[in-house]
Amino acid sequence: MKETNNTLGVVGAGAMGSGIAQVAATAGWTVMMYDQDPEALKSGINKISKIFDRLVTKGRLDIKEKDVILSRIHPIDDLSSFSSADLVIEAIVEKLDIKKSVFKELEKITNADCILASNTSSLSITSIASAVEKPEKIIGIHFFNPPGLMKLVEVIPGYLTSSEVVHTCKKIISEWGRVVVVAKDSPGFIVNKIARPFYSEAIRIVEEGIAQPGEVDWVMTTQGGFRMGPFTLMDYIGHDVNYAVTESVWKAFYHEPRYQPSLTQKRLVEAGLLGRKAGRGFYDYRDGGQPQLTEVDAEKSEMILNRILAMLINEAADTVYYDICTEEDADLAMTRGVNYPLGLIEWGEKIGWRKVAKILHDLYAKYKEERYRTSVYILNKI
Repeated sequence: MKETNNTLGVVGAGAMGSGIAQVAATAGWTVMMYDQDPEALKSGINKISKIFDRLVTKGRLDIKEKDVILSRIHPIDDLSSFSSADLVIEAIVEKLDIKKSVFKELEKITNADCILASNTSSLSITSIASAVEKPEKIIGIHFFNPPGLMKLVEVIPGYLTSSEVVHTCKKIISEWGRVVVVAKDSPGFIVNKIARPFYSEAIRIVEEGIAQPGEVDWVMTTQGGFRMGPFTLMDYIGHDVNYAVTESVWKAFYHEPRYQPSLTQKRLVEAGLLGRKAGRGFYDYRDGGQPQLTEVDAEKSEMILNRILAMLINEAADTVYYDICTEEDADLAMTRGVNYPLGLIEWGEKIGWRKVAKILHDLYAKYKEERYRTSVYILNKI
């Protein structure tokens, strides 16, 4: 069985923290997991144990392996235990001031060679690093939920992160069996930036009375090949979470129209209709209810698919054009991070850049809104 002499510190024992601990321990690392709430720490350890129990039941792990992996995970009640860690990953609440405070404390505790990483999904790594004396050691290592199942990890250097730290983190995460993509320290990084139109354009189509949620979801799953339609997925994620990410990206990009949040989704949040976890969202889940998808005719289906897909491709194209990531990483991020049926750059090539540009041009001509402007990347392709 794989065993290493490396030690990981994890701050936060919630879904992300415990999942990261599980991944690292499975890869042979010793893990020290901290949470300021003793009950949350206990719950995190129990969650990991239950995951391994299920793997044993399914025959994917034997009991001895389970016991060995669990023995590598140590709950701790004091951050000073991280003094021997090689890498510390913070996975706590998405509030910049709290993260800065934690990193400032971690820098005092850890050794000079320890890398300090944040699992933030959208906050600036450079901003977090501004709280410490050696920002070259700070980096973003963004896992996707649940970390034990999702293979993609975004690695995000801050403006002052050293190239050695980036190289080391890419190597570590790859050795943990994950697919690594590198993103510039830009709002939303890769996945949470590129994915915005999947939700926002779908909502816009419904707001305009063109289609109902069940119709859009039918089109995107049966005709587009997505595992979930945008409305089913938003209900699954939770509208409080999804709206917060959209608003965060919109504000961080100085109110860029492409990321403008939806009033429709805001009202759902205000009403407490947060999706599956609340029993109601765009769909009604009470009494065992499930999303009701409705078939539409070919003309309507093509219009819905083309509109949402063109906006997604345009966003991916812009992300590459502004050097936030490479073409390869843009496609890897969406196929491995959120299970898109095809990378969006590859999809643009398949459809044809002229066709994508025409769809966007027609939308811009109709609405006269900046959200529909065509990326220079696409214009350079035609």
